[in-house]
Amino acid sequence: MFKTLKQLTSRSNKDLRKRIYFTLFCLAVFCFGTTITVPWAKVYTEELGFLEIFNLMSGGGLRQFSIFALGVSPYITASIITQLLQMDIIPYFKELKEQGYTGRQKINKITRYLGIIFAFLQAYVLTLVYHPGATSLDILKTSLVMTAGTSLLLWMGDEITIHGIGNGLSLMILAGILQSMPSMFKTAFSSLVLGETFTRTVGSVLFGAFVVIYILIVVGVIWIQLAERRIPIQHANRTTSAYGGQQNFLPIKINAAGVIPVIFASTLVTIPVTIVQLLKKQAAIDFVNKYITYNSLTGFILYIALIIFFGYFYTFLEMNPEEMSKNLNKSGAYIPGVRPGNDTSKYISKVLGKLTIVGSIFLVIIAGLPIIFSNFSGLPSTVTIGGTGLLIVVGVAIETYKQIESSLVSRSHRRAIRR
Repeated sequence: MFKTLKQLTSRSNKDLRKRIYFTLFCLAVFCFGTTITVPWAKVYTEELGFLEIFNLMSGGGLRQFSIFALGVSPYITASIITQLLQMDIIPYFKELKEQGYTGRQKINKITRYLGIIFAFLQAYVLTLVYHPGATSLDILKTSLVMTAGTSLLLWMGDEITIHGIGNGLSLMILAGILQSMPSMFKTAFSSLVLGETFTRTVGSVLFGAFVVIYILIVVGVIWIQLAERRIPIQHANRTTSAYGGQQNFLPIKINAAGVIPVIFASTLVTIPVTIVQLLKKQAAIDFVNKYITYNSLTGFILYIALIIFFGYFYTFLEMNPEEMSKNLNKSGAYIPGVRPGNDTSKYISKVLGKLTIVGSIFLVIIAGLPIIFSNFSGLPSTVTIGGTGLLIVVGVAIETYKQIESSLVSRSHRRAIRR
């Protein structure tokens, strides 16, 4: 890492530094925008429930009802839907998927438009629920401003991807989460050390333990995110010596689905909560609070079950064993000891299934820790250990660092060839 920082400071990488500065400038604009509340809206101070994950991803903008309150979550929802539609649900989307680059461009365009539509619908519903006394005109104006904010973020995300470093939309989510972390540690310090519950000495020890546990969880998340199963592969008519003694592998991550299963599960559980708040029927609200919200036992079990289900669903959607087997066959490669075709597909499916068990358990632990911690610690709900936000931060940070490192390596190779 220190070597990478040293290379960045050299004169030969001046253009790369400019790309990083441009990325930081766009992220600063995003962070500043999350503090600007829509003029005719008001800050929401009560619990947001499962919407806390989206509030976290928008840097606290949802609770602030800022111009960037929705963040890029509508685009994420649209992206998930378009991915599902490519699974033979609508033939048109499957055809686009098979068209290569041109098809991907069309899918991205459809996803953008769908994301903006979702942004308006989300903004309208949220304004209606959390600003019950607002006039129809104020609701419409707030919805339009929040939709415009999401559209601006999508544009800035594309600009970061093209002219900056890393994936722009992912980095904005990262910035939003990091923006809320100092406040979380400040609240934990105030509650444990400066509060009246514990003595100063005991509170300091507990706060120190909180920080150490948080760091250990970060290390664990990094380890899981980088862990992978490498299936050895061999190319037909080529020996290992042809590659200088290097073995070729088919890498499969333990957590191949990433954070998507948690977002899926959170979105599904949020739907009934939002509906009963719109209906404003006390009996329905009591039922949802008792059996569906994550604070209840049944709601927590439902949440965990949905994470495991979507962990399997999304992993096998993204890494189709049959397609992987066909790609190996097309490239003239095979897994030693396994027949090409159906046997290879079954072997990959078996390995993927075992890894998905470990990955899903990991996601359950990370997603369940904040809920258990908030219920038993007595600390404010904004103080959490683990959680989806931490998983997103680690994943995006690793990918961005790898991209910077890869860019530096390729540049040094080009300079060596010129000499």
